[in-house]
Amino acid sequence: MDVFSFPYQQYLKDELPEEIKQLVAMAEAACAQAYAPYSQLKVGAAVLMTDGQTITGANQENASYPVGICAERAVLSTINPSDDRKIKAIAVTYTAEDTTQLAPIAPCGMCRQSILEMQHRQGTPITLYMCGPGNEVTMVEDSEFLLPFSFGNKDLPGYKPQG
Repeated sequence: MDVFSFPYQQYLKDELPEEIKQLVAMAEAACAQAYAPYSQLKVGAAVLMTDGQTITGANQENASYPVGICAERAVLSTINPSDDRKIKAIAVTYTAEDTTQLAPIAPCGMCRQSILEMQHRQGTPITLYMCGPGNEVTMVEDSEFLLPFSFGNKDLPGYKPQG
């Protein structure tokens, strides 16, 4: 039987490089923009572009649950894929009322697929910083690690790369 493993690192927030501390702080601030009346789980995401610009997004729930959007996909949807800039890193975090949970949060499967698609489109790894209300941060240098058996263009019959 094969075993899948991948590298990741754990940090305390104050151990992060200054640029990433700011990215995490922006993701934390984005939580205030979340609309989460049903789950009470407010998620914020911040994307650091290669030109230094940071873009944020927050989850937006809907009474018809499938209609909502996660913070990661909300922010990714604002990025023009034909732009020359690339995504360097994404920080994701959350706040929740009435919880004692402080551990880092990981993107859901749909968001992992979306992040990986952006990574494939840009041709360079996207580093993920997964955070929570506590002081711990889990960092994965390549979004591919979070979705090892991903569905992609290689699985689509007749797909021809553009370019």
